[in-house]
Amino acid sequence: MAVKRDYYEVLGVARQASADDLKRAFRKIAMDSHPDRNPDDAIAAARFKEASEAYSVLSDPGRRRTYDMFGHAAVEAGGGPGVDFSDMPFGDIFDTFFGGAFGGRGRRERSNRGDDLRYDLTITFEEAFTGIEKQVDVTRLANCERCSGSGAEPGTGDETCPGCRGSGQIRRQAQSIFGAVVTAATCPTCGGAGRLLKSPCVQCRGQGRVQKTTRLAVRIPAGVDTGSQIRLSGEGGAGLRGGQSGDLYVVLRVKAHAHLARHEQDTVYELRVNMVQAALGDRIEIPTLEGLVEIAIPAGTQNGQSFRLAGRGMPDVRGGRRGDQYVVVQVVIPKDLTAEQKAILRKVGGLTGKPEKVSKGFFEKLRDAISLD
Repeated sequence: MAVKRDYYEVLGVARQASADDLKRAFRKIAMDSHPDRNPDDAIAAARFKEASEAYSVLSDPGRRRTYDMFGHAAVEAGGGPGVDFSDMPFGDIFDTFFGGAFGGRGRRERSNRGDDLRYDLTITFEEAFTGIEKQVDVTRLANCERCSGSGAEPGTGDETCPGCRGSGQIRRQAQSIFGAVVTAATCPTCGGAGRLLKSPCVQCRGQGRVQKTTRLAVRIPAGVDTGSQIRLSGEGGAGLRGGQSGDLYVVLRVKAHAHLARHEQDTVYELRVNMVQAALGDRIEIPTLEGLVEIAIPAGTQNGQSFRLAGRGMPDVRGGRRGDQYVVVQVVIPKDLTAEQKAILRKVGGLTGKPEKVSKGFFEKLRDAISLD
């Protein structure tokens, strides 16, 4: 079995890293390794999955604390978000240190919380540049209208569970080398709710929630990229019997631009020119995020040479400061020349069988040859 790497090592951050540090580190890895950008690349996919797992743990304060104390085994226990210590022999010791976060009322309230949901949304490159508001249809568990989320048939109520007397847990005391140790387990009668419905709602069957599709407005700021997430607080699944609703995470995928590539906030355009344009210079219209712009290609431009258009890139999603656009020149050498074109090039000379030392004389010869009738 492969040994898992330390989550902090996976993200490349120190153990005291802040929430913003974690977010920046994960975003960088996601941009480089996301499967949409690296199709059929198993290594990139594994890297993205590993970073996603690390970030999901470290970005949650409770799970991070558990991981810092007990490592991978603790956060993986039970497959859920965090570790439930209430069923372990030292459950009450953790209750003492963490104020009941792992048992008692706090545990029951957390179990009633609705699920966090994920919605994948694809937008265009142009929409990522300008920012946009999108309407999305989300199917989720919503509060039942008949019982207002209580789970009880209108006109009825609930009563204290006789099994746990309203605590939601069954506690047992046992002797150990440390003395008397109290263990706690979820009450099997009420499922940890502490209350029993006298008459369950006929519409939601006592759950207090039903599946429903809702249209939500999502405001997408300018500058987002593939992998960016937008959290809509309280727009996830409704909680059980009036419990707190979860959150909705909108995960973005930005379509590729027809002409421009993106590197963080900078954009790149590959400009193909013929050798005459490169040798003599030209003025050419190129696409930018704000439309066509004419730029000057100076005489003697070399293949691979780049030009910078300051402030023509993507805006930063936080500060709004824009990156630059880089124009990279690719000189296209013609393959199918006419006899006349070949004759002109032969007049320029250069078929020496030796590497060419480019000089001004070469371009002057080329200019003179082209000007001949």
